[in-house]
Amino acid sequence: MNNSRPKAKLSRALGIPLTRKCVKYFERRPFPPGVHGRGRRKSSDYQVRLLEKQRLRHQYNISEVQMRAAYDAAHKAEGKTGETMVTLLERRLDATVFRAGFTRTIYQARQLVVHGHFTVDGKKVDRPGYKLKPGQVIEVKETSRSKPPFQIAATGTHIDGPTAPYLSTVLEELRSTVVRAPQRSEVPVLCDEQLVVEYYAR
Repeated sequence: MNNSRPKAKLSRALGIPLTRKCVKYFERRPFPPGVHGRGRRKSSDYQVRLLEKQRLRHQYNISEVQMRAAYDAAHKAEGKTGETMVTLLERRLDATVFRAGFTRTIYQARQLVVHGHFTVDGKKVDRPGYKLKPGQVIEVKETSRSKPPFQIAATGTHIDGPTAPYLSTVLEELRSTVVRAPQRSEVPVLCDEQLVVEYYAR
């Protein structure tokens, strides 16, 4: 899935900045795009839940089919459905590559995974939705390490704040190990997941 809509406009439509580059632009124009963007319209309960679902979906850059599959899997699992859904999405290979600081955005993470630049436990994996388990090791392929995106990543340029506590990352070696499953409180996505659950459960 690759949404071609400009990220700044999409960020304004969703009400959240989707990339660090969008933050300043979003702060200057924190209202939906279009001539009626500044107008105040009362949203229905359905629209509120739909917007929250779209916010979560676009923060992971996934399709509606993938989003629904994550909800269905979480619904069948033990624990709170919303929290489980977020942690399942966080276990995706592209999300983990992004959290480890190997890429500047989730969009770049997906692209580089699809192009086959990463290995999991020494084997090439080019599926962004590959679900990682505790103990698995993600590395940039040896033949890819000299490429500019990874040379930049190795300097820590993409790290903004504390690193994910459920990962053990050695940036200079372009390697990250999944220590344990993430907890919802540790996942930096902006979302009221209960509203997403209510959207799908309607």
